[in-house]
Amino acid sequence: MSNHEEFMQQEDFAEETFDAADIEQEVAVDQTEISVEEVDSLQQSEEAESESEKPKEDWKKSLFKDVKDILVILASFMLVYVLFFRVVVVVGDSMFDTLVDGDRLLLISGILYNDPKQGDIVVAATDNFKDGEPIVKRIIATEGQVVDIDFTTGTVYVDGVALVEDYIFTLTLNNEGVKFPVTVPEGCIFVMGDNRKESLDSRSPQIGFIDEREILGKAIFLVWPGNGSDKHPVSFDFGRIGVVE
Repeated sequence: MSNHEEFMQQEDFAEETFDAADIEQEVAVDQTEISVEEVDSLQQSEEAESESEKPKEDWKKSLFKDVKDILVILASFMLVYVLFFRVVVVVGDSMFDTLVDGDRLLLISGILYNDPKQGDIVVAATDNFKDGEPIVKRIIATEGQVVDIDFTTGTVYVDGVALVEDYIFTLTLNNEGVKFPVTVPEGCIFVMGDNRKESLDSRSPQIGFIDEREILGKAIFLVWPGNGSDKHPVSFDFGRIGVVE
């Protein structure tokens, strides 16, 4: 074989080798492009799944937050109620007809109510009466004031001034054993029921003066009306719901 023919064969072989290399490179590029496309497709698929799951997670988080907020509010309300308020039920006729048997009253507890005033309706628990059974009465006088009662006319005097008692159901005609006039001791109150004829109160040595520390609270609101007692029945009346005076 001549040198010329041998050179030509070498040149053809080189061209074939170059063409094969180009083909391999193109295949590699195609594979790379396919791999990139697959990755992009996978990422888009994952993002779509993530987006579809996101509303579910947001809904759960929102629900959990709402439930948590409600529980916190309820717990706060209960704490405030236990510490500062309470509901009591009127038993008996001593406050008739301002309050009747079965009335449910909302009280400001003694924690907030620390400045008793004449005319306030309070609930107290004194050891002098039925081992601390709560009683509902109206404050007639506070510490340092002088109380006197004319049992003939039923007139009550505080510091020499006759009280205008438009809230009473019966006059103060019965003396329960305390000798008048009396001066209310420091830190105490003198109380009576609005139904004077049927009220056991500070006129009796059995009750006497009420220590302010024995006050459970001041009645501020009638939340549910009662039907009264057998002796003093009343019709159920939603119109009685309201501020206690």
